[in-house]
Amino acid sequence: MSFKPLLTAFCIVLLLFSCNEDSNTTFSIITVTTDNNKLVEINIPKAEGSNEISKNINNEINKVVSASLHIGEETPNAEASIEENIEKFNTEYNDFAKDFPESTFPWEAQIDGEVIFQSPELISISITSYTNTGGAHGNVLISFLNLDARTGNRIANEELFNNEKDFETIAKTYFDKSIEDKNTLFEPENFQLAQNIGFSEEGLIMLYNTYEIAPYSAGIIEYTIPAEEVNSLLAINSPY
Repeated sequence: MSFKPLLTAFCIVLLLFSCNEDSNTTFSIITVTTDNNKLVEINIPKAEGSNEISKNINNEINKVVSASLHIGEETPNAEASIEENIEKFNTEYNDFAKDFPESTFPWEAQIDGEVIFQSPELISISITSYTNTGGAHGNVLISFLNLDARTGNRIANEELFNNEKDFETIAKTYFDKSIEDKNTLFEPENFQLAQNIGFSEEGLIMLYNTYEIAPYSAGIIEYTIPAEEVNSLLAINSPY
């Protein structure tokens, strides 16, 4: 299974964000699959060790990966493993192929993750998924995970800032520049913070996935706010 151009391009960009290996948690990249898997390729970070921090980190990663493989409108099973979700994805395709034998377009899913920032206080992980279940084009979805390096627990966006309103003011300035040549699905004055916030050595990455605020043709919209502009607004101990 080959990388799709957009997925490959974004992963190359992320590789430019080198991680700061200051915390005690170390990572390796693992491939997750099953014996009967023919459609899904997964390469994600795994926190090494059996301590509670590593278990919590891996659990959060698994949640995002499993959600990326979910098909249908029913609520996904939060307890299901990645392997179980791989099997379900393959089963869903086999059932589809039986019901619609005239369809020759194979389904596929590729999920890649990496640690894009690491400090004694915080670990930021990017997970990029590409899925295609037979539509006109596949769907690329990027998710950022911000984790407390001391516990492995996920940090919610609202817990990142000591003054979210002040941060919004700064963020909107950079947002306006990032959409100057794009059509958005809402008026710029109705600006809302991105749900995807990640950390890099350069600063905070604000990312809107395809269709989130703009038509498909606009693709993924993202911008970085320099670290020196947000450091004083962070509620966590400064990672920079």
